[in-house]
Amino acid sequence: MVTQEQLAQAILELKNSNLRLESSQKKSDAKMIETQESLKRIGKMVGNISNNQGDIAEEFFYNSLKAKPSMAGINYDFIEPNAHRSRNDIEDEYDILLVNGKDIAIIETKYKAHTSDIEKLINKKYNNFKKLYPEYKDYKHHLGLASFNMNEDVKEMASKNNVILLQRKGDLIETIVPSH
Repeated sequence: MVTQEQLAQAILELKNSNLRLESSQKKSDAKMIETQESLKRIGKMVGNISNNQGDIAEEFFYNSLKAKPSMAGINYDFIEPNAHRSRNDIEDEYDILLVNGKDIAIIETKYKAHTSDIEKLINKKYNNFKKLYPEYKDYKHHLGLASFNMNEDVKEMASKNNVILLQRKGDLIETIVPSH
């Protein structure tokens, strides 16, 4: 038979054990919050790196096409970077548009191209373009994907879907001398 004193001792030990457990849980919770904050910071840094690489690719292809507004044997009269338009419930942005009197090229740039980029260009961006830019409905439309890096799957898919690929070739540089 358990005495009242033994029962009181067991209850006291249980209370102490619960206090230690609560303390341990609070420390674990604090550590988990700290880890989540670290992961958020890392995620933001990785996102910034990815955005910076994308910006580099956009600038490279924009500057190259601005210097020579030609693609797939077609010469263009003007180039428009970061074309953004909204109409009703549709909104989209196009990295580069090249236009002459009868042709328009819609070019998306990526640091590293994936087949999903071609799918998005064809199925989302191009469909939105036709709705957002009705003034170009009588122009011949050309889709382009510009990237520093693309694998064979991307090249094959682009070929099957009549998407023009632009890829960096060689070391093209421009020397900019500051004026004093």
